[in-house]
Amino acid sequence: MVSTGAVLAAGLATGLAMAAAPAAAAPGRTPGAAPYPRPEPPVRLVLPRPTGHHAIGTAALRLTDRSRRDPWVPAQPVRELMVQLWYPARSAAAPSRPGLPQAPWMTAEAAKVFQKTGYLLDGYVTLPVTHARDSAAADTRAGRRPVILYSHGHGQHRASSTSLVEDLVSHGYVVVTIDHTYDAGQVEFPGGRVETYAMPPLGDEDDDPVVGKAVDVRVTDTRFVLEELSRIVRSRRSGGRPLPHGLADVLDMSRVAMFGHSLGGATAAAAMASGVPLRAGANLDGALFGPVVDSGLRRPFLLMSEDADSNPSWAKAWPHLRDWRRNLRLTGTRHFSYTDYETFMPQAAERLGATEEQLAEFIGPLDEARAIDIQRRFLRAYFDLHLRHQPARILDGPSAHYPEMRFIG
Repeated sequence: MVSTGAVLAAGLATGLAMAAAPAAAAPGRTPGAAPYPRPEPPVRLVLPRPTGHHAIGTAALRLTDRSRRDPWVPAQPVRELMVQLWYPARSAAAPSRPGLPQAPWMTAEAAKVFQKTGYLLDGYVTLPVTHARDSAAADTRAGRRPVILYSHGHGQHRASSTSLVEDLVSHGYVVVTIDHTYDAGQVEFPGGRVETYAMPPLGDEDDDPVVGKAVDVRVTDTRFVLEELSRIVRSRRSGGRPLPHGLADVLDMSRVAMFGHSLGGATAAAAMASGVPLRAGANLDGALFGPVVDSGLRRPFLLMSEDADSNPSWAKAWPHLRDWRRNLRLTGTRHFSYTDYETFMPQAAERLGATEEQLAEFIGPLDEARAIDIQRRFLRAYFDLHLRHQPARILDGPSAHYPEMRFIG
């Protein structure tokens, strides 16, 4: 649940990746190690189908903040970000229509880096396509729609929780996913340039100054992204380039919320505490850092965690959350259950040589389809309540329908 250390300490996940690598030193293999790689085709990963009725469009944008040098790579004279807008699309842009390609889960050059250094190695898995059509026309018939920002975990990337993002969009939200450059594992910019992780080493303490700086950088990124989105709504262009038809007409910048995984969840809380205009926030299994721990929030905030002991920062911040609040714990999950690894790892486990015990250590014993379904339902109910003022009975307390979800507070 510690937002920064979890990625670095994910020894099991690293082990899964190493187990999939060619075994050059056969005599050193230990009992129970993964079998030798077999000459078989890679596993093609599949994202779970969204549950809403809206078709999905997506468009990636490069944003340049010329008011600041990059905080991690000072040689970069400006701060560059990639964001991806996911939005309800015209029904004609549904997957059955030829001509509009399905967007990849990760862009091609970024994927090459990811599959060399990540857990889902090239040659063992093929990364999925999404359910979104690239640059599809937006569905403007319902007018402007609430906007939700997504911030990834430390060392992860904007596609990390696409299973959750796509589902929200299929129910009528616009979701904007942010790559925090040099904090993300890899970010591809137009033209195929890829910038990789470049933060200093992190300490193990919650007051590590590098962690504090990372949160501050992400909060500034978030504020800048919102400013750029508002400018896009006014000008209907991004960087001089036209947007997909109707996209600027569906962004309701008066109804904006944010969620994130791990350090991304900490970012949502810190951004709200610093005055970024967000109506509500949600933290998926991330420790809290900075002033928000002691000063709290006066806007709605959701905490949802893995099946583990309570995080000290949550316990400390809890009395200072003075608006609507929930502290939920999903039985049978782990830190990476709130990312697409929840659905990818079971698909890839056999090819990677992972045992059921290893898999359970990484994403927990809860069935992956059930875990994703519960996350989707509770997250959507939360945003329905605070962005659409719709009743959300599943957030009122424990129920027989969702016995896995424990209400801690």
